Amino acid sequence: MITAVITGVIMIIISLSVDRHGCSNRSYRCKQAVFFLKVTMLNSVGLSCVLLLLSAVGAAVLESPPYDYYRYHPMSEISDWMVQMQKEYPGVASIVNYGKTYEGRAINLLKIGLSTEGKKKAIWMDCGIHAREWIAPAFCQYFVNQILQTYKTDPKMEKMMTDMDFYVTPVLNVDGYIYSWKDQTTRLWRKNRSPGPAGCDCYGTDLNRNFNANWGTVGVSFDCCSLTYCGSKAESEPEAQAVANFLQSRKDDFLCFLTIHSYGQLLLIPYGHPNFTAANYDELMDVGLGAAEAIEKIHGMHYKVGTSPAILYANSGSSRDWARMQGIPFSFTFELRDNGTFGFELPENQIQPTCEEAYSGALHIITYAHDKTFNGAVLTAAATLWTVLLAVGVTGANLV
Repeated sequence: MITAVITGVIMIIISLSVDRHGCSNRSYRCKQAVFFLKVTMLNSVGLSCVLLLLSAVGAAVLESPPYDYYRYHPMSEISDWMVQMQKEYPGVASIVNYGKTYEGRAINLLKIGLSTEGKKKAIWMDCGIHAREWIAPAFCQYFVNQILQTYKTDPKMEKMMTDMDFYVTPVLNVDGYIYSWKDQTTRLWRKNRSPGPAGCDCYGTDLNRNFNANWGTVGVSFDCCSLTYCGSKAESEPEAQAVANFLQSRKDDFLCFLTIHSYGQLLLIPYGHPNFTAANYDELMDVGLGAAEAIEKIHGMHYKVGTSPAILYANSGSSRDWARMQGIPFSFTFELRDNGTFGFELPENQIQPTCEEAYSGALHIITYAHDKTFNGAVLTAAATLWTVLLAVGVTGANLV
C-alpha cells in the first residue's frame, strides 16, 4: 500500500514538471505565473503525500498479522497476547494478577466467563509450571482462543461460560520460562529461579513437588541441585503460594483443576503417593478414560490413564494432589505429546495436532463436571426428596 502511494505521488510531480501552459519563451510574466502555480501545487501534493503516507503506515500497523497459535512464543509475546484478549473480549476476558515470582514478575491469569447475577462455579487450568515444557503454554493459549471463538455460536459453550468462569494461567513458572528462552544451554531448565539454601550454589525448586500434599515423602529430592528438589518446606516458593492462596480463597467454587505438562501422553489422577487413593477414584478413572477416548478420536494418539505410581512414578507435593485434597472433585494432570522422540523439544509442526486433541480431552472433563453439577441438580433434588419421603413412610402406593 505504501509503495503504491509513493508511486502515485511521483507520477503527479512528474506531470507537474512538464510545461503545458503554452507560454512563449519571451513571456517572462507567464513563466513566472506558471512557476508560482507549480510551487503551490507541489506544496499541496507534498502535504497530501505526507498525510497519505501516515495513513498508510497507520493502516499497516492496524493490519498486523494475526497471532500465531502454532508456534512457541516468548513471555513478552504471551503477555501482550493476554492484553489483546482482554481488549478484544471486554466483559468476557479479563487479566487477574494473583502473585509474584521469586524474581518479582507478575503471575497473571485470564478469567473468562459471561456475566450473570447468580453465583458461578469455576474451572482452573495452569500451564508452564515446568519451564522447559513449552507445548503447555502453547496449549493454554489455544484453549483460551477456542472457547472465546466458540461461545457465540455453540449453545453448550455459551451455557458453560454462563454457569462457570474459566481461570487460565498460560505460564505459571514465569521466571523459569523466561530463563529457558535465554539460549540453547538453558532450553531444558525445569525449576523456578529461587536460590538454593545456604551452602548450595544451585538454583531452583521443582514447583510440582512444593505443594502441601504429602510433601517431601516420595518421588522427591532434598538435594537442591536435583531436578526434583522439593524446597525447604511445603509451599516455600512464591509461585506455589500464589496458586494455593488463590484457590483456597474460593475452593468451594472450583469443579475442575487441570494442570498441563509434557511429555508422555498421559492423564494422571490423584494421588501420587501409592498409599493414598482418592475417594472418587472410580469416577476419576471413568472420566479420564472418556477424555482419552475423545483425544484418540482426533488424531489417533493414545493416552494412558491412571495414578502416577501406576503408570509413571510415585511422587508427592504435586499441585494435582493438593487440589484434590482441597476438595476440588476433578483434578487431572495432562502430559501432552510425545512419547520421547522429541521429548520437551516438540517441533512446532506438532503444536496444532497436540492442541486439537488435548482440547477435546479437556473439554470432555469440563463438560462432565459441568453437567454433573448443573444438569444433575434437578435429579439430585428429586432423589433427595424421594429419600425423605421414604424415611417418613411414604411410598408409591400412598402418594397422591
